[in-house]
Amino acid sequence: MTTVMPLRLGFGIIAISACSPALANDADQRVIVVTAPGGDTLVSESTVAGREDISVAGSPDAIAALTRNVAGVTLQQAQGNPWQPNLSWRGFLASPLQGQPQGLAAYLDGGRFNLPFGDTVPFDVIPDAALTSIALVEADPVFGLNALGGAVVMATATGRSDPGLTATAAYGSYDEREFSIAGGGAGDVFSTFAALQYRAEDGWRDHSPSELLNGYLDLGYDVGNHGAHLKFVGADTDLTGNGVSPVELLEARRKSVFTWPDRSQTKYGRISLTPWVALGDQTRLEGTLYYQRLTIRTVNGDAADIEACEDDDLTGLLCLETVDDDDGDDEETAAVLTDATGMAIADVLDGEDYGVLNRGRLNTRAGGVLLQLIDEREMMGGTNRLAIGVSHDESRSRFGTEAELGELTEDRSVDPLGPVIVQEDGAIAPVGLIARTKFTGIFLSDSLPLTDRLTAQIGLRYNRARIILRDQIGTALNGDHTFARVNPGLSLRYRASDALTLRGGYAETNRTPTPAELSCADEDAPCSLANFFIADPPLEQVVAKSWNIGATGDADAGGWNLAWQAAAWRTTNRNDIQYVASEIRGRAYFRNIGSTRRQGIDLGVKARRGGLSLGASYAFLDATFRTPLTLSSPSNPFANDDGKIEVTKGDRLSGLPRHSATFTADWDGKGFSLGGDVIARSGQQIVGDEAGQNPKVPGYALINLRGSIDFAPGLSLFGAVRNALDTDYETFGTFSEVDEVFLTEAPDAEDPRAFGPGAPRRWTVGVKASF
Repeated sequence: MTTVMPLRLGFGIIAISACSPALANDADQRVIVVTAPGGDTLVSESTVAGREDISVAGSPDAIAALTRNVAGVTLQQAQGNPWQPNLSWRGFLASPLQGQPQGLAAYLDGGRFNLPFGDTVPFDVIPDAALTSIALVEADPVFGLNALGGAVVMATATGRSDPGLTATAAYGSYDEREFSIAGGGAGDVFSTFAALQYRAEDGWRDHSPSELLNGYLDLGYDVGNHGAHLKFVGADTDLTGNGVSPVELLEARRKSVFTWPDRSQTKYGRISLTPWVALGDQTRLEGTLYYQRLTIRTVNGDAADIEACEDDDLTGLLCLETVDDDDGDDEETAAVLTDATGMAIADVLDGEDYGVLNRGRLNTRAGGVLLQLIDEREMMGGTNRLAIGVSHDESRSRFGTEAELGELTEDRSVDPLGPVIVQEDGAIAPVGLIARTKFTGIFLSDSLPLTDRLTAQIGLRYNRARIILRDQIGTALNGDHTFARVNPGLSLRYRASDALTLRGGYAETNRTPTPAELSCADEDAPCSLANFFIADPPLEQVVAKSWNIGATGDADAGGWNLAWQAAAWRTTNRNDIQYVASEIRGRAYFRNIGSTRRQGIDLGVKARRGGLSLGASYAFLDATFRTPLTLSSPSNPFANDDGKIEVTKGDRLSGLPRHSATFTADWDGKGFSLGGDVIARSGQQIVGDEAGQNPKVPGYALINLRGSIDFAPGLSLFGAVRNALDTDYETFGTFSEVDEVFLTEAPDAEDPRAFGPGAPRRWTVGVKASF
């Protein structure tokens, strides 16, 4: 594998450094935690959810902690699985789903965590019980590729940072089961920490069981002037994500799903080494080396435009219906459905009730190294903190997919019929692809004090990405793409007083097209979410230019300790990439859509007095197209005869709430605690309605409650109620061809809108032990 040489080189450098005789044992024990490129300066200035925030509701939940603590964080249930949400912040996504416009870089213990095949972020493979913090950081070039809107930075626990043992066991609605145990300790030199987490549920919707098993182990060695931590992360998950359902089906019965099965099975393993060594009193070398393997198997049942051929010469055969608008008359055409041998497929269901089972397989091996030299010394009345480093990440992914003909049953499941569909024109075809990526970055980050109150944060990074595609069936997917860019960044921070800090800055970042996007960018050869690879025309890389101003402060008044923050920001993307619907059912393609702009305001305040903690945040998001364009949206009722919609400058980006507000309250009493949240989000435009002509996905407000009571030293009983008022709400919307599938629960359904429904009221009770 091509990652071997860089990894060997990195381990060699660290081994030489760690064995340096200049490192004497120091009585002052220093522990350096490797978090991200540039060290922890940028992370410490961001909004961080710590270990206490992650477990405030009893069972650990890192994504929920971000929702409570960071203004503007919204979770979309596009997939319909509670452990696979799209995390949206400032109009940018970190999502586990292929096809979503990924706009946040992700790091785990200093190593890149975006999966190389599609820049996806699989939060479900990380045990929440292992995390000591999770942070969202503003856009900065130092974070490298995909940091258009910023970065998600996750740090895992060590036996030295989080000694002790915590175990939880919980049961809840819809047969929800959760068990986690995490703990560790440290001696003079060595430390260890381990975590195991099991989660499962039947799901509140039909046919929606899920099961996750995650594990983590940290082995640490820390002496006065050097140290290293060897970390293991593993996961075995089996998740169901039945996605959106037509609005009239949800009105008739909210538990109903549209078509199924929709199943994803993942096996994941990651090993990393995070060493550091002091080269002097003010300088150190630190790094992260990682290697990971990922296997995903998916099966997706879907409706299909497959019917009995109408031509008398083709009686008894099946045809694939498409739309031919080359002459402007929007005429339906048909092509004989063929199998892998090129033979016509016979009609065995009297011409009706056909569907497809899209099966996908992904095997990825990836590795990388981050090495950075960090120098901290007093200068100009403050501390100058300089980081100079290099990173290199490589991957090899093998992807395969096929579409099997199936029968669409009365409950809208798809049962296999055997033949694998292979159309000569490529409209439906199996795929075999090997994709290799090589990402290299050279960066500099300097926190430079200009006076005792004014500090300049300087960032500079060179990114180079090479993506190599090799078709394993033919040659249509072959491609070799190279992208390069230098991104600058500069921000100023002024400490006006001990209680007030002002800041402002500018940053440029970029994202290269992923292998998934490069291989599905042809309007004439679209692909499905389970079948991303048809043809290989080029896409341009996305470049983001971000401005921000803000202030943070704290004060003590009337016995209250107050901390607040306010920020205004604007990010403009050039050559943004979007997944656009095709005229063939269930298929789409990627394209550059010109410029888009996201801008807004974030406000937040936290107050504490004794055992009472209060928090409130508000975020305003204005996300718009800045370039007029024509998009395909054939299921949109306002589309023209060719299935197109006209998007004008100033139309809003879909899928993003304009207003977000959160209020939290917690009371820690003597032997008990009570708390809750109010989470409110405004409506959002439907994906596929970028012209804004259809009704929006409605806004919502949810109330979540939690509490615990101690019944013995170190033992407590906890409970939580999510969506306490049992509110019907939706977090995502798109279109479906509802008229082509009979809905037993809503036989007269005509509305093409389809929503991702939020879960109803759910309760959880559990026991927690801490020692």
